[in-house]
Amino acid sequence: MARKSLRDMSGIANTIARSGNTSTERPPKTSAPALGALQGSLASIREIDPGLIDDWGPKDRLDEFTAVNAEDDDEGFEALKNSIRDGGQQVPILVRRSKAGDGRFEAIYGRRRLKACRELGIKVRANVHDVDDATALLAKGLENAARRNLSFYEKARFAEAIQAAGHDSGTVRQVLNLSASGHSHLTKVTQNVPSRVGDLIGAAPKSGRPRWTDLAELFLDRKLTEKVAHDLLAKMSAALTSDERLETLIKEAGKRGTKESSAPREITPLDGVVIKASRGSLSLSVKKSGPSAGFASWLESNLEDIIKRSYAEFTDVNSDDGK
Repeated sequence: MARKSLRDMSGIANTIARSGNTSTERPPKTSAPALGALQGSLASIREIDPGLIDDWGPKDRLDEFTAVNAEDDDEGFEALKNSIRDGGQQVPILVRRSKAGDGRFEAIYGRRRLKACRELGIKVRANVHDVDDATALLAKGLENAARRNLSFYEKARFAEAIQAAGHDSGTVRQVLNLSASGHSHLTKVTQNVPSRVGDLIGAAPKSGRPRWTDLAELFLDRKLTEKVAHDLLAKMSAALTSDERLETLIKEAGKRGTKESSAPREITPLDGVVIKASRGSLSLSVKKSGPSAGFASWLESNLEDIIKRSYAEFTDVNSDDGK
């Protein structure tokens, strides 16, 4: 299934594995020719002060230090830290020298291992390789897919972050091993589910495309708004998992979907201008202070004419509708 294919795509894992073979972070056996150039630098692994390493690249997890899959207890951050404390860091992280040339480095992947070493007060073992942004991004995506599967929603947010960083859709598909239609499914979710709502739900590792698409459709059909979703999520028990929060939100929104579609809507086309539309009326308010003060004054003088002209245009367009 998707979990297997994600693991199978991660060729960089073989490269990483050669630095140690007793770690619980056991990489799968695959190959990635595009990243084969990294293999030549394995002999130059260095120990670096974590204080000299900065983060790099688009964020790929909603909570990068929490296991996406609840069953992956051995990959929890505390378990990782204990493993490094007891047996040392078996798998190096990948860094590149900072472009600023100030003796600092940028972490391409391995941020959990970096954080663990930082908290333990020890140097981190790192493979220093001066790769360009495109190769670094590909390495980051492949390594993550090897070690801990991204949930469907995390993939969607990672894809969005990659494009926001200036990369094209082809790069997104290569990094996440996506078809064009697979990328389209992710985009539908990020374009319609507000990121703040997604943050409140979480990774939802057991919920795939169908349920996230269901949620996207609720927003798309205006049966759910960001405010209503936020309010519903705020009322949920803190004991619920992210999958349960997603499921509960969809069910609650489904119950009130028809109510939401007829509930009052508020639009703010300009700063200080608010249009309210409800079942029984339509109203416009413009603040007479602040940025909209001048517009409010002009509108007050011209609103009657604007309404009359608009109504004449309306009757013109609808004169043959039998009314």
